[in-house]
Amino acid sequence: MCDSFIPNMVYLAPTSKEEYFAMLNWSIEQNEHPVAIRIPCNGVISDRRKIDTNYSNLNKFKVEIKGENVAIIALGDFYQLGENVIEELKNKIGLNATLINPQYITGIDSELLKKLKENHDILLGICGCMAQEESVVNEIMSKYKYVDFVFGTHNLDNMVNVINNSIKTGKQNVEVYSIEGNICEGIPEKRESKYSAWVDIQLGCDKFCTYCIVPYTRGTQRSRKKESIIIEIEKLKSEGYKEVTLLGQNVNAYGKDLYEDYTLANLLIDVAKTNIERIRFVTSHPWDFTDEMIDVISKYDNVMPYVHLPIQSGSDRILKLMGRKYTKEEYLTLYNKIRTKVKGVSITTDIIVGFPGETESDFNETLDVVNTCKFDGAFTFIFSPRVGTPAMKLPDDTPKEEKESRLYKLNELVNKYSLESNLKMVDKIVKCLVVSPSEKDPKKYMGYTENMKLVNIESDKDLIGQIVDVIITEAHSFSLNGKYIES
Repeated sequence: MCDSFIPNMVYLAPTSKEEYFAMLNWSIEQNEHPVAIRIPCNGVISDRRKIDTNYSNLNKFKVEIKGENVAIIALGDFYQLGENVIEELKNKIGLNATLINPQYITGIDSELLKKLKENHDILLGICGCMAQEESVVNEIMSKYKYVDFVFGTHNLDNMVNVINNSIKTGKQNVEVYSIEGNICEGIPEKRESKYSAWVDIQLGCDKFCTYCIVPYTRGTQRSRKKESIIIEIEKLKSEGYKEVTLLGQNVNAYGKDLYEDYTLANLLIDVAKTNIERIRFVTSHPWDFTDEMIDVISKYDNVMPYVHLPIQSGSDRILKLMGRKYTKEEYLTLYNKIRTKVKGVSITTDIIVGFPGETESDFNETLDVVNTCKFDGAFTFIFSPRVGTPAMKLPDDTPKEEKESRLYKLNELVNKYSLESNLKMVDKIVKCLVVSPSEKDPKKYMGYTENMKLVNIESDKDLIGQIVDVIITEAHSFSLNGKYIES
């Protein structure tokens, strides 16, 4: 555990827009006890006023920095929550501001941040990947003097000291390290679910895809020690968790930087032997997906039959420009191995359209791959240039309208096959881990099948936290409906 981390600092992650605003209002407007509220994102706001305990879920999360009560609220990538969320926040604060480019440092209007500073006794900080970029830091230091502190991805564990220094000096405090920090073990955290947990197994990435900023902002790959991972998972199991997801930027390269003969396949075996009921892993790079991994997924019942396998493009020419280091045929060979060997497997992917230089012919090759693979689902994006990446310098003369048209065509095809996949589930009895009430119907529950299909479940009983039998009654492109079957 890092010495600079205060042991009683705990993070609470809101799981809905409503819960977020309850926490936001509670923390900014009230007065008694401090709390740390976290949404995974880039921005941090710490309110130095005391906070009330009316919100019962929050009153136990206390933070004290050198005798001063502090609430830490993360705003960050607000655009990911949708414009209506941002507008609602603005309305609550009494602003009539306009949205700006979501690639901006915080994802929200700088005028909104200035108003927050003017109307509330807060410290305002920027942290995370964007703060790790030199151009962003220079912009903050020159244009945004009201930002109190900045720190990057390599010294997150030193957050408390950074805030301390800002409070003590009253000056803008910038601490962004170019040298990668050590992996800190044992930092306490409040997870957003009591039943399903993310477990980091590595940081950074060595692949250097030409469009990706991660190796530059989060550093090269550093794997956690296998013993630390197993201890964390055994603890989660003892606390009643049913599922863990092993998390990394290129998760199936785990161990290459740390061990000579211990890979993700070995780690999956050791995690499976803890007898935790469900194990998943994301995200995989096709380059490092071995036959041994496929064998492990196929052999162990508690390693779930779900693989997220980004292809990014179906064109070998574009894949080469992206620096992906595999060809379309190599991807298809791997895809078919997984489909053949892992019973009931669900395979999803990532696809970028409009990469610099992508022609209509290149795009049609991507459509051909989707028609061949019939993915269970896909996350699709229009290429977004990132400052500091090689792809930023590539000539790009494809009109925005053409890129949007390609994305529309791609999504139509992806949704078609997603629905076809889900329709095959109708009338089948499947096991679902029930995680929460349904977002659309509070009388139903939301759960996931072993192969990661979202199911809205009818039941008169409270099923949250249980793995139950469900018969699938209806299929949609993005979800299933089902009824609980009592054992």
